[in-house]
Amino acid sequence: MGFFNKKLFGFSGENFGLDIDDLSVKVARIEKHGKGLKIAGYNSVDIARGSIVDGQIIKKENVIRSIREAVGRAKPKKIRSRNAICALPETKAFLRILSLPKMGKNEIQEAIKWEVEANIPLAINQVYYDWQILDINFSKDPDKMSVIMVAVARSIVDQYVSVVEEAGFRVVSVELESIAQARSLLKNEKNNEAALIIDIGETRTSFLVTVGGIACFTSSIPISSSNLTDAISKNCNVSFKEAEDMKQNFGIGSAYQDNHIFTSVKPVLENLIAEIEKSVDFYLNGLHYSSSINRFIVCGAGSTVKGLVPYLSKNTGRDIEIGNPWINFDLKKSLPIIDKENSVRFATVIGLALRDISYEYLS
Repeated sequence: MGFFNKKLFGFSGENFGLDIDDLSVKVARIEKHGKGLKIAGYNSVDIARGSIVDGQIIKKENVIRSIREAVGRAKPKKIRSRNAICALPETKAFLRILSLPKMGKNEIQEAIKWEVEANIPLAINQVYYDWQILDINFSKDPDKMSVIMVAVARSIVDQYVSVVEEAGFRVVSVELESIAQARSLLKNEKNNEAALIIDIGETRTSFLVTVGGIACFTSSIPISSSNLTDAISKNCNVSFKEAEDMKQNFGIGSAYQDNHIFTSVKPVLENLIAEIEKSVDFYLNGLHYSSSINRFIVCGAGSTVKGLVPYLSKNTGRDIEIGNPWINFDLKKSLPIIDKENSVRFATVIGLALRDISYEYLS
């Protein structure tokens, strides 16, 4: 199973991005617009709770139904393609940057196989894995090269491919959520800038550190936007739905007055901040791929909660920004059809849809 298929030399527009997470299905297709690009069709459809748990598909009939509805009701244009580029859950994947002596491809293949057997807690016949030589050499040794390796349990990949095929579509390639997010949220330019992308989802938060746009480190924690809702529900003695409405209307509340919402969510926010700092510390002091992290970008459902990003920025002492998935689009020629607040929820699927597009079309 290949994760690093080479991009096409020209615009195809025949594929669409398909992002299946624990609670929703998102789709997007990109088409050529003059010398640039635009979103032709997109949609988001909820999946019944309990259908997917921690990336594991439990009730596939619900997922199949949501995939069909998401594609069938895409707007403003219908998605007629049957070819999907599908995201895989970060929690079920292993990503490593390896430093290897310079060698031929056959030797690399053998070295990667050994690394998989030594470092992945699954038998090699239980995973799909792929690798790619990087342009950046993270080692200080000029006789070595850096290689990115991705491995995912076969059972997970086969599950996702199966539900997509049963929904009537074909999976032409798969990709980790984090790699798709980096493609949509980082400018396509050659530099060695390090960035931390914090995806605050409905059921988990994922961290991705990139250097020059290359994924170097990923991790996930069970702190999510839903945890904020749960905290409001319990402490304010209201239903989950009422708590969700309160979160959407009032955000995290105010720290400067006796505010029940803020008092409820503060422990969750403190845990999230602690995990952000752990990820930064592990990257800087454990991996040594760069001496600093230049940018901090938040995406996912939680990034739209009022007051959340300013609170994280103030209490970490870091300049944290909300991601912009339109950064590689020329907005002078066409305004995005997804508004700014909601577009960050579509960062993964926009990155998937951008996967096989020649960079001559990116601004």
